[in-house]
Formats: sequence, structure tokens, C-alpha cells
Amino acid sequence: MTEAWFDELSELLRIPSVSADPARAGDVEAAAEWLAQFVRAAGGEAEVVRTETHPLIVGDLASSNGAAPTVLVYGHVDVQPPDPLELWESDPFTLEQRGDWLYGRGVVDDKGQLYMLARAAAELAAAGELPVNVRFACDSEEETGGHQIVDYLAADERGADAALIFDSGMTTRGVPEFAVATRGLVYFHLTVRTGERDLHSGLFGGAALNALHALTQILDAVRARDGRLPEPLRAGIAPPTDEEREAWAELVLGSQMLSAADASPTDPLAAEEFYLRTTAEPALDVNGISGGSPMLQKTVLPVSADANLSIRLAPGQDVEEIAAALERLLRDAAPEGAELEVTRLSSAPAGLVPPDAPAVQLAQDAFERTMGRRPLLVRSGGTLPIVPALVEKGIPTIVTGFATAESNIHSPNERLLAEYLPLGIETARELFMSLAALGR
Repeated sequence: MTEAWFDELSELLRIPSVSADPARAGDVEAAAEWLAQFVRAAGGEAEVVRTETHPLIVGDLASSNGAAPTVLVYGHVDVQPPDPLELWESDPFTLEQRGDWLYGRGVVDDKGQLYMLARAAAELAAAGELPVNVRFACDSEEETGGHQIVDYLAADERGADAALIFDSGMTTRGVPEFAVATRGLVYFHLTVRTGERDLHSGLFGGAALNALHALTQILDAVRARDGRLPEPLRAGIAPPTDEEREAWAELVLGSQMLSAADASPTDPLAAEEFYLRTTAEPALDVNGISGGSPMLQKTVLPVSADANLSIRLAPGQDVEEIAAALERLLRDAAPEGAELEVTRLSSAPAGLVPPDAPAVQLAQDAFERTMGRRPLLVRSGGTLPIVPALVEKGIPTIVTGFATAESNIHSPNERLLAEYLPLGIETARELFMSLAALGR
């Protein structure tokens, strides 16, 4: 392998910047420094900004042509932990090509994809052909849910004409996608208490309140029926456009998505409504539950039970409205004698980019030139707090990427199709060239 990009990306991937591991804090900062130095070497200005958590990387690479529109680039240089190491077929922090694939932690999420944008901007600048001002606003805590970049953007009054984020992928290989919407998230911890101490089930069973029974009753009141949550939790949904619905027909069938994940559908319509339910509807899930003695034989009525509960908000929904509605439903469902404690652990709003924004159309043109396919406009089922932060600023945001269903994101043997690395750089170049039209 002699391509310059391979050596450069190898340097970045070699840094074990696991933001979730306090012992790796120095490595996280080293990865941030690497990106800042890359921007400086390209002729720009960049600095690593320390925060209360992990650092930000902010910088600017000026247009070769003077006055020009500004394109903001976001990405993150932190990565997921590589565990379990025994399942990796090569060192997770060594970039390696085997067959058609590049392997390494962060090669897709998100170092490799951020590198595509940075490398493209550097190449254009070196040739004196960079037609836009590129503003880097990146972080090193995305994998731990940090909000430092969101706070930074909220305080930054400069704005931008468009934003580019390569941090996603495509459902079908060779068919690019733009995520014009992301779901929000509210995460709660619930604690139910029904007494002072566990009780003998022979003496009190059937007469005394059981905390686990109370908890399951509470949770049942907010679960979906036939894919739809209770009406108070559906307020404000922005329905998908006809173009989005048409795009779903070109994606992998919902039945195949479920089968590939070895997942069982929740009901007979789940496969048919897969993309509606996972991207355009709110979804509530119990993420964990504990109480009593689930492993040892112990005949008691537990008086304490806990659960983690999250709801993905559909685009258009308001965090505070839905969080309040959910808490009301939970409390109303608590049986008499059960004490329910509800603690909100985190939240993030949904984001919705106007699909007819000029920046989106220009970006579609760029992808069509390099990939031969106009990107589908779809919604993301996940949560990316920076998207609503940018939208709030009036910055149209293109969320896309080159991951595929086989990329093993967040898993051992994370991988990217080798051909997609240079293709991603080429596409990023076309994006910068195309978005220059925003200034005309």
C-alpha cells in the first residue's frame, strides 16, 4: 500500500483515543492534536480547546479565492472501546487491508470519514483550488454523549452557509443516502419502592405490593401498541415527505434488516413499517431492569425495583413536552402504595433539515457525479445532537457517509470498503466545489 492517505490515516488510527476510558485521556488529546496539526499543515489555523470533559478541535482553512461561502465540517476523533479484543482478527489500532476491506477501530466511526473531508480540503488548498472557507468544529467525546461541541456552536455567532458531516452510511452498497432528519432522545432512570424490606412470599404473596409487579405495570402503560406510542407521546411529529417515503422503497426490505440482525419483529406490521417506525415515529424502549433475585432461588416480594427507559423523539417533537408527558403517564400508572422516582439522565433534541435547501440539492449533485447515483433523502433513527444545534443556527446540514451494513460499527473488526476511502475523498472534493455556488 503506497497511497499517502493510507499512511496518514494509519497515524490517526494508531492513537487509541477511547473517550470512555479515563486512562486514555492523553490519547484522546493526542488525536485532537493530530487533527489540528493536519489543518495547520494544510495552510489553515487550528487549535485544541480544552473543556471540562474532552477537547474540541476548531480551525479554519481559507478559500483560495478570497471571499467565499463557509462550509463547516464536523466529525469526532474519539472511538469506541475495542473490547472484546479476542474477537479482533488484527490489532484494532493498526490500519490493515485484507481483501476488499480496511480494518481498524475508527476507520468508519469516525476517524476515517472525517479524514476524507479533511484530506479533500487539504488537497484543494494545496492546488490553490479550494473554493470555500472550511471551518472545522470537531470534538473528541461523541462516543460518550458529550455536549461540548453543541455548547460551542450555540455560542459561535459566525454561522456558516452549510455543514458537512461524514458519520453515517448507506443501507445498500453503492446507493448513497443523506439523513435529512435525526431523532431526539430522552433517557430516564426509574426507581419503584413499595416498602422498607423484602417480604416472605409465603406470608405476604398475593396480599402485599411487589415492587417488580408495580414497575412492570408502570412500564406497560407507556409501551407501543402496534408500533404506535400513546398519543401524548406522539405530539408534534413532522410526517415524512412523499420523497422520503419513496426512498424507503429503494432501501433494503425491513424484513431483511430484521433478519440480518437476528431480530424478531414486534408485531405483524413491523417489517412493512420498518423505516417509518425506526426513523419517523417516536420509539420507547426499556433498556434495563433490575430487582429482586433474578439468578438465585429466593422466595421474596422485592420492595425495590429499577429500570432504565429511553424514548427516541421523532423529528418535530419537543424534548420538554414529551419528557413531561412521559413522566405524567408513568406516575399515573403507578399503583397506590408504590413510590415512583423518575430521574432524567440525558436528553437531546431531534433535528430536521429542509430537504429542498439549496445546499442539500448541490450536495446531491456532487454525489451523483462521483457515485453515479443521486443520494436518497432519508431519516436517521439515531440521535446526533450537533444536527439540531446546526439547524437551530439556520445552517443546512448534510449528514452522510460511506459505512455499509457490513462495517461492524461499534463491534470487533470494524471495517470500511477500501475503494470507499479514495472515493470518499473524491466526493468530498466535489462537495466543496459544488457548495461554492452558495456564494453566487
